[in-house]
Amino acid sequence: MKVVTPKPFTYEGGDRAVLLLHGFTGSTVDVRKLGRFLQKRGYTCHAPLYKGHGVGPDQLIQSSPEQWWEDVKNGYALLKNSGYEQIAVAGVSLGAVFSLKLAAEHRVNGVVSMCAPMQAKSIEDLTKRVHDYALSYKKIEGKDAAQIEAEIAKFKLQPMLSLNELQKLIVNVSQQLKSITIPTFVLQGLLDEELYINSAKLIYDDISTMEKQLKWYEKSGHIITLGKEREQIVEDVSQFLETLDWG
Repeated sequence: MKVVTPKPFTYEGGDRAVLLLHGFTGSTVDVRKLGRFLQKRGYTCHAPLYKGHGVGPDQLIQSSPEQWWEDVKNGYALLKNSGYEQIAVAGVSLGAVFSLKLAAEHRVNGVVSMCAPMQAKSIEDLTKRVHDYALSYKKIEGKDAAQIEAEIAKFKLQPMLSLNELQKLIVNVSQQLKSITIPTFVLQGLLDEELYINSAKLIYDDISTMEKQLKWYEKSGHIITLGKEREQIVEDVSQFLETLDWG
């Protein structure tokens, strides 16, 4: 079976732009519904695809957070170079970490953080995420169980060396929170792991802006943009964006 590789997208709307950022081992599918919704509300939305994502697991383990951050900055530059002066940023999971980093280091009008980790997961947990991604990818390829088992056993012998960098990235961004002075909307699913729930509180407490909101979603887990409350979430994000000063 041929795997359809997700791609970056740009949905043209109005003069106000939103950079949308997906999660670790995810893809632009994480934020596609949000992008389409915001486009209908008059926003131009762009979502980059990080290197090694949406493709085979062998390519994922050769990529690094430094490369993914370059993809984020290139996405921001694409909007700037296309003439968009007013830009907000929104991300889910790792994309939310990058959104907060962008808000701390670059000029944006507002930031939306959905289920961002601010405490690093263990290498074991991150490795399991990579192995789960590999398993899912090989199933989508249509391989039989015996072939998948053999390939996964071989794949597990190849460590993803950049996972330490991912841990450091998360810790470093948590130390940048106090420098965020723009309007911030923190969204968190209550069915998510405790680490993420605690991180939502930490983000809300540590950012310096007085223009901040924290909202909990009782029926949502981690990738809340694809969960049961996705309709409410895209509406809430849109309403937050309407409160920003777009110049």
